[in-house]
Amino acid sequence: MSIRRSVPALSACLLIAACAFAQDEAKLASLGDFRLESGEVIRDCKVGYRTLGELDAAKSNAVLFPTWFTGSSKQLVGLVGPGPGKLVDSSKYYVILVDALGDGVSSSPSNSAAQPHMRFPRFTLRDMVESQHELVTKTLGIPHLRAVMGISMGGMQTFQWIVSYPTFMDKAIPIVGSPRLTSFDLLLWQAEIHASEADSAWQHGDYTAPPVAAMKTVADIHALALTTPAYRVAQTDRQHFAQYLAATEQDSLHSFDTNDWMRQLQAIIDLDVSRPFGGSMERAAAAVQARVMTIVATRDHMVNPQPALDFARLLNRPAVELDSDCGHLSVACEQDSLGPMIDQFLAK
Repeated sequence: MSIRRSVPALSACLLIAACAFAQDEAKLASLGDFRLESGEVIRDCKVGYRTLGELDAAKSNAVLFPTWFTGSSKQLVGLVGPGPGKLVDSSKYYVILVDALGDGVSSSPSNSAAQPHMRFPRFTLRDMVESQHELVTKTLGIPHLRAVMGISMGGMQTFQWIVSYPTFMDKAIPIVGSPRLTSFDLLLWQAEIHASEADSAWQHGDYTAPPVAAMKTVADIHALALTTPAYRVAQTDRQHFAQYLAATEQDSLHSFDTNDWMRQLQAIIDLDVSRPFGGSMERAAAAVQARVMTIVATRDHMVNPQPALDFARLLNRPAVELDSDCGHLSVACEQDSLGPMIDQFLAK
């Protein structure tokens, strides 16, 4: 998922000496050897993050915003800031944008010297959440969050957060995410994995050059599910299809490492917040104490909205349903209207 980036407003910094540097400066938190739920260890684990806004004296206004699949905290910056058109207002909240494990900024197959490529241990979304909890509590010294929110895989992490740490946040906003994938979702993600594995250049992750054929096919599969047929027909006429397809494939080839793609994809496939509750979503929902505003896209072909809708019903909370040809990209298409809705929810 890609949403355009804008530069955050910095005018207030002119009056505050502490803001002599840009607030969205990239930072790395060192977690040491980080043990995963599988028992394996990510050696010298690092978690990337950026912060915007000011933490209040009571440390009560922090909002955690993890990345989507293949996303980075740099891409989230444009969604945060004062004024209209932003999803969260950094003049009110201290927003922590955090890079999920495997995104090429935080510890990943592509940047680990000790555990490169597929020797990098397989991690889960729960492991992502655990790494973020350490970042928030140990690096930033924040004992409680106002909210956790995220889009797509960030929404999945949000569902995991409210189950893993039910008293750690007041509110949560999972956006086009899921607490557990459907068979339709699994079909999509397995197709992308199979496309990678079928390319002889893949070499079980030990490639010396990107597996071009694999990533072109992955990009095509991904684009099929990202929006809807009506959206693609409206946005791309037949005469310009070749240019659209080439641009989409080139973006996938150059923007994200294939090994990172594989490990994050495996984490998504493994997601099931009910696993510690014997597979019962009812028991998982009963553990949640945060107030939750679930946002889904009804015509989402990439993350089926039904599990999120079902979980919202178990929480006895209404869901926000975006009905748009934009499909999984409905958040980007309706960003201007979502911002005030999220701001009102956070303020209550």
